[in-house]
Amino acid sequence: MRRTERLFQIIQILRSKRRSVTGQELAHELEVSLRTLYRDIAELMAQRVPIRGEAGTGYVIDSDYDMPPLMLTQDELEAAVLGAAWVAQRGDAALARGARDLIGKLTAAVPEHLRPVVLDAQLAPVSSHKRAIDAFDLAAVRGAIREQRKMRIAYADENGRTSERTIWPFMIGYFETVRLVVAWCELREDFRHFRSDRFRDAEVLETRYRQRPAQLRKRWEKEHTGRGSKA
Repeated sequence: MRRTERLFQIIQILRSKRRSVTGQELAHELEVSLRTLYRDIAELMAQRVPIRGEAGTGYVIDSDYDMPPLMLTQDELEAAVLGAAWVAQRGDAALARGARDLIGKLTAAVPEHLRPVVLDAQLAPVSSHKRAIDAFDLAAVRGAIREQRKMRIAYADENGRTSERTIWPFMIGYFETVRLVVAWCELREDFRHFRSDRFRDAEVLETRYRQRPAQLRKRWEKEHTGRGSKA
């Protein structure tokens, strides 16, 4: 582990603890000597990171301290690039464009020694499955979720029968080949899962639904996780 990454890791460890952490604990977790650990702590203090404590008593960091943005380790950066690359392949058009823009911004914003991690990434999403084509722009659904707006849709089941629904969308599940809009359905008075390739029409309404998306998701997880999709 490079020293820069180790300094970041010390901050992360201290931020995650609710108690003081001894130098011995830190050195063991980072797999370095106590002497190296003490030098690292001294360096962080010299950079005005608000760490309190001393050798033999333990260290704490001020609870309101936050690291400057984009202080990423190589592993964190690779995770971000891999995730963005998957979204660029499997997200809707606007989300895919945002993922590509994110990779470009990461390239420009990270320190120079980390740019090869982005530019020469050795990790890439691979799939041999053909993705179902969305019947409409899912960016509209994402906007409806953010604004807690209802949608009026025409939806075809697996046999091609179409029904009219008013739904409260609160989540989109991105699978390898399909995307599911998870929503409360006023017609069925229950949660339902709608494949994005089976929408025949969709309109975002001005009417807002009452519960926040996070509340609906919590109810859905409690009631429907592990059950089959219904429409």
